[in-house]
Amino acid sequence: MFGSWNNAVVAAGLEPHRSDDHRMYRRTRTKARDGHVCDSVSEATIDNWLTKNKISHERNAEYPNSKHKADWVVLGDVFIEYFGLAKDSPRYDRAIKKKREICKAYNIKLMEIYPKDLYPVQSLKEKLGILIPAEKKFKKMVVEIKQEKIDFKNGEGDWKILHSLKDLR
Repeated sequence: MFGSWNNAVVAAGLEPHRSDDHRMYRRTRTKARDGHVCDSVSEATIDNWLTKNKISHERNAEYPNSKHKADWVVLGDVFIEYFGLAKDSPRYDRAIKKKREICKAYNIKLMEIYPKDLYPVQSLKEKLGILIPAEKKFKKMVVEIKQEKIDFKNGEGDWKILHSLKDLR
């Protein structure tokens, strides 16, 4: 509809907030319902959606061998990014490209969210809804692993100590 977040802000009769070097926007820190500090109201909206749908998430996960950080990590190895300034800044677009390259190189799943996924109608369920059943399965696996660890410590279960490869027979 507007082509970019900046265009939508201008169309609303507002002035976009730029940093001193005019290459990136100033962040407006906002707290999500779960206490996570987010860089924008849009990020808080996404964080609140994750919380409402009981999807465990962490903020600012580090990309491997990089100074880049993902907005969220879920299910241990799925990064979620809100690319709210895509097409508004060449520097920001280069960062998006680099993050995609890192995800590809390290086999990290990347879920990309854009302003069009939030405004004018929120469509997070279509973008992130797949995480709801995945989270339930993930939590069940964690419970099973914890139980196996308890069983192992208590000497219960079908555990066998291997002293050599012959013990595999």
